[in-house]
Amino acid sequence: MKSREQEGLADHFYFDRDDSLDAVKLLPSEYYVASSPMVLSTVLGSCVSACIRDSAAGVGGMNHYMLPGDGSHDTSGPRLRYGEHAMSTLVEEICRLGGRRDRLEAKVFGGGMVIAGMASRIGFANAEFVMAWLDRENIRVLAQDLNGSHARRVHYLPGTGQVRVRRLNGSATVCSREKTLIEALVGEAVNPLVAAAAGMKGAGR
Repeated sequence: MKSREQEGLADHFYFDRDDSLDAVKLLPSEYYVASSPMVLSTVLGSCVSACIRDSAAGVGGMNHYMLPGDGSHDTSGPRLRYGEHAMSTLVEEICRLGGRRDRLEAKVFGGGMVIAGMASRIGFANAEFVMAWLDRENIRVLAQDLNGSHARRVHYLPGTGQVRVRRLNGSATVCSREKTLIEALVGEAVNPLVAAAAGMKGAGR
C-alpha cells in the first residue's frame, strides 16, 4: 500500500523504443515527476493532463486528473482524481526536486468529448479548470490541445519539454473508460463541479 507521500505516484514502467528511454505510463488519478531523461505517457479522453517543467532546473512532470475542483464533497475517492489536488501535488513535487514556481511553464492536453451525446460536459469543465488554475498560479502556458471530440495519446519528455500528441478516433479502451466514468459520476456528483469550474473562470476575468 502506498504511503500518503506516494499517493497517486505512477509506477507502470516500460521502455520507450521510439526515444530509447525509460518511460512510465500514467493512469487516471496519477502523476510523475522526473529529473533525469525519460518519457511520461498517458491516454486522455475527458480527463486532462498538465505537463509542467522548470527548464533551468531540468525537472518536470505530468499528471492525469478526471474531474475539476477539489472534491471536498467526496470522502471515498482518490484525491488526485480532482484537478486541485492533481495540480498542486505536481507543482509541489517539481519544486521539491529543485524547481522554482516563478520559472515553471506548462503544456496542457485533453478535455475531449469522446462519446457522442454525452450527457455531462466533464471534458469541457476539466479544460476550463486547468486554464483557470494555471492563470491563478501565474504559470505560463506554452501550448494547449484541449476539447474536441477525440481522445489523445500524449508522450512528454520533461527534460526537453518536447511533447508528441496523437489523436485517437474511436478508441475502445478510452470509450469504455469514459462510459464507466460517466455512469459513476454524472448527475449530482458532476454537475456541481461543472458549475464551480465555470464560476472559477468567471472570477478570474
